[in-house]
Amino acid sequence: MSQNKQEVLNVGIDLGTSRSSISASTGDRHVVESYVGWPVDMVARKVLKREVLIGRDALDNRPMLELHRPLERGLIKEGSERDDQAVRELLRHLLSLVGADPESRGDTKVRAVVGVPAAALRVNKQNLRNAMKGLVDNLIIVSEPFAVAYGLEELLHTMVIDLGAGTTDFCVMNGRLPREDDQRTLTTAGDSVDELLTTAIREHYPDARFSIHMVREWKESQSFVGEPKKPVKVSVPVAGRPTEIDITQEMRSACESLLAPVSETMIDLLSRVEPEYQAKVRQNVILSGGTALIGGFGAKLQEELQEIGGGRVRVVKDPIYVGSDGGLTMAVDAPESDWEKLPA
Repeated sequence: MSQNKQEVLNVGIDLGTSRSSISASTGDRHVVESYVGWPVDMVARKVLKREVLIGRDALDNRPMLELHRPLERGLIKEGSERDDQAVRELLRHLLSLVGADPESRGDTKVRAVVGVPAAALRVNKQNLRNAMKGLVDNLIIVSEPFAVAYGLEELLHTMVIDLGAGTTDFCVMNGRLPREDDQRTLTTAGDSVDELLTTAIREHYPDARFSIHMVREWKESQSFVGEPKKPVKVSVPVAGRPTEIDITQEMRSACESLLAPVSETMIDLLSRVEPEYQAKVRQNVILSGGTALIGGFGAKLQEELQEIGGGRVRVVKDPIYVGSDGGLTMAVDAPESDWEKLPA
């Protein structure tokens, strides 16, 4: 009598600098902030009643925590044992949300496709393999923009620009697996906008008290490029008193700092496409990632294409899950020969 095949759970993971998402073949999808924290002392442990906090819980309780954001520019930080531990805790948490962690999955085999920045170095991929050991049975590592393109079935005459927190990744799809010269990575991304915005606000309002976490929230809710539709006003403590300040120009300047490097890289990559296909790719530029939600960014990039004959830029409808959904689609489609077996 033949034995039943082992049950398989496929997952796609978008491991991001700011947020990480997971999509599973059960239909479950979750996103968490990429933060991990441990109580700093016995008082914090007594208050929190947990050994480790992850995601929003970690951010909300950060004064009591040794807080880590273990992904830097979309890659696992090197040289820190605590950051290595934080990445494993984050991955384990993501897998637990879909019933795929080693403690809850039983005999089910777990296969994961994980997205990394387009120009990830071999050593960074090895760090990810090490982090995934014992958590999943099989692994495929792909570039984040390729995962987006695959999930959207935009595999021919397409350019995907994935604007994240740590990196901005580019990938031109030519109906085959992308090669190294089809892809590009910039470290100018959401985090660099946060840093510029923080510096500009401190210069204009030196007595205002605020944190980088507050700045990120302001950017996520009120970012824009071009002419402002309304003033951007936020409340901050000044000498202990809640005070409203206007950061409209600071917000615009910080967000528009992305336009030149992104448009220049986009046009350079387009110029390297086979001449007879360039017009088709210009008409199918896709923006994904959380930073792509900056108001008016897609329209401004489309204006830049006028210099080389015009084109079309569109922003994906679901930038939060498009990477992990693409990884899941790839996991379902991938032949056995593409999977790397990980040691337990």
